Amino acid sequence: MLKEACSSAEFVAHQLTQDRDRYIALGNHLRDNPPSSVLTVARGSSDHAANYAAYLIMSRLGRIVASLPMSLVTLNKSPLHARDALAIAISQSGQSPDVIEPIRYFREGGASTVALVNDAASPLAQSAEWTLPLHAGPELSVAATKSFITSLVAGARVAGNWQNDADFLSAIEMLPEALDAATRCDWSNALEVLTPASRIMTVGRGISFPVALESALKFKETSVIQAEAFSGAEIKHGPMALIDDGYPLLIFATRGPAQAGLIKLAEEMRGRGANVLLAAPVDIKERNLTLPTAATPDLDPIVAIQAFYVMAAHLSIARGLDPDKPRHLSKVTKTN
Repeated sequence: MLKEACSSAEFVAHQLTQDRDRYIALGNHLRDNPPSSVLTVARGSSDHAANYAAYLIMSRLGRIVASLPMSLVTLNKSPLHARDALAIAISQSGQSPDVIEPIRYFREGGASTVALVNDAASPLAQSAEWTLPLHAGPELSVAATKSFITSLVAGARVAGNWQNDADFLSAIEMLPEALDAATRCDWSNALEVLTPASRIMTVGRGISFPVALESALKFKETSVIQAEAFSGAEIKHGPMALIDDGYPLLIFATRGPAQAGLIKLAEEMRGRGANVLLAAPVDIKERNLTLPTAATPDLDPIVAIQAFYVMAAHLSIARGLDPDKPRHLSKVTKTN
């Protein structure tokens, strides 16, 4: 896991040399044929990457994006209106039937279908009209790392080319250097808090919420910690009742409009006795963990999760576990 996570910069650099014309053509197609609706199709870490892509599309292009409950197609056989929609599937393996079948359904129904997939020869890749390989190379660790990061980058490239935003696309090109720097962030303070932990809440808001979702999943997968992800706005409702003395919270306060509220939340939760790990950029004095930054705030989640992955791999070992062999899990999960 650690080796693959730290190789992300290398594979992102390679991805950025590939398929440029295909991304440009997709962007032109979407501008010339604006979709009537936009939906994402994904599971697990890939769904968290889809959440990030959806946020970029909504915030930068103003198009509402929904996450498809796949059972509507695979089990309910619901008569969904697919014509002129845009369906974006994200997958490492491209093997799961409940990701493949909706893409086939929407393509047959007249939608534009996009697959961001690591295995370019997979059934998912063959099912979509627009297949954009992640170029992450073989991933041996059960816990996805480099394939997740390359999925985030691919989603950003789709949004940037659809918007035809030269500045954003240029910022994406600078990600390999930022990712390499992120692998060297010192998050050892987190190990002191989390090695004995049995539960944690991870918190983000807006562009950082997908990172909270992904980190919660990795805590469960690799460190057997009961982890739940919440929006910084949502935590003040029901989840607040769980907070007691010493309860650990990991808050991702990346740059952007939500940052000030997350910093304020960290202060409030400390006042309630929580053991807060505030991850924020170097200019935030209240931080416990330093978040790396990218060339633009919309790309900060990509380097933030890179720093987290390095810590998560060390945490698993500190807890006497093997991050490469999570119990009860396998690399390819096939659901209907």
